Amino acid sequence: MKNKFFIAGLIYLTIILLLIGTNLIHAQVTPNNDSAAHYLKLAQIDKQNGRRLDLLKKLDKAISFQSQDAAVLRDLGALLADQRKYGPALEHFKKAIQLNGSDTALLRQSLQLAYQLRQHEDVILFAERLKKADPKQSVAIYLGKVYYETADYGKAIQYLTQAAKENPTLADAPYLLAKSYADMMNFKGGIPFFLKALELDPKQPNWTYELGLSYYAIHDDVNSLKYIQLAAELGYKKDNDYLENLAIAYLNVGQFDQGVGLLKEALGRRPSDFNLLNMLAEAHYGKAKFTEAIEYWDRVLEYDKGNASALYMIGMSYQKLGGKQNADRGVALCDKAIEMDPTLASLKQKKMMAGL
Repeated sequence: MKNKFFIAGLIYLTIILLLIGTNLIHAQVTPNNDSAAHYLKLAQIDKQNGRRLDLLKKLDKAISFQSQDAAVLRDLGALLADQRKYGPALEHFKKAIQLNGSDTALLRQSLQLAYQLRQHEDVILFAERLKKADPKQSVAIYLGKVYYETADYGKAIQYLTQAAKENPTLADAPYLLAKSYADMMNFKGGIPFFLKALELDPKQPNWTYELGLSYYAIHDDVNSLKYIQLAAELGYKKDNDYLENLAIAYLNVGQFDQGVGLLKEALGRRPSDFNLLNMLAEAHYGKAKFTEAIEYWDRVLEYDKGNASALYMIGMSYQKLGGKQNADRGVALCDKAIEMDPTLASLKQKKMMAGL
């Protein structure tokens, strides 16, 4: 009889322990919304009091309870974003949206954060859901930016045009429209949008410089120089590329001294730069300063003795200097250059045809 009571007691105790264990496991995996909300409030108090380390601990604690309350998840995401933990913040926003997909404020927060993180697919998804939840919401600028950044210029132009209509004061829309056309090498199509963007936000040195380069691409040399100069006045960095393009702009409008001066200044910093040496040689050649042109092409040959093009232009320069001796020397140099690079023969033929 005692054994029977003993065995029954063991069975009862085992059942109790199993139940307790099950409850413990259940407590560990079941979301506890009240606890998550509690630690979230404590974290918000720490934020107000400037206690960041304590705040982060409370946040970790709140997250560990795996809340299934949309409002708690949304507020957790907002607090995480405030602490620059953007990835986890977006994940909490996504969980909140699964529970409440009609919260337009939450959808817009998610859209903005997804764009900030360059999560292009999420941007498109949130924009579509936000527009569906509230057709009055403006999402075209985000879609336009995403499609521009992914080089889908057709859709970029579609949405950026819509964004410009929705908000005529938004300078980003015409600027990215200009960039879309420029990236497709349609500089003429992009210029009106650059001008509109600068009308809305005139103190943009980068946009101004890009406009100057677009004018250069369509051979509007006067406006090219105007906007390249203005870019520097607005604060654009005068690096080597800028100074080189400014020099070309000067030369293109006939301001030889200013253009050559800048090229010489750049050459002082990059003395074996073939591009600079050739530009200086060509600039002098174009101004009938053939002796100076020869000097610069000679410097090209110092660095590259096999440069047939430089040798050919030296020969042409000698011929332009006049006199039988210079002419004979020039012809000999041109013939030698053609031996080195037979494709230069086409230049000789063009010169002969031009002389007819």
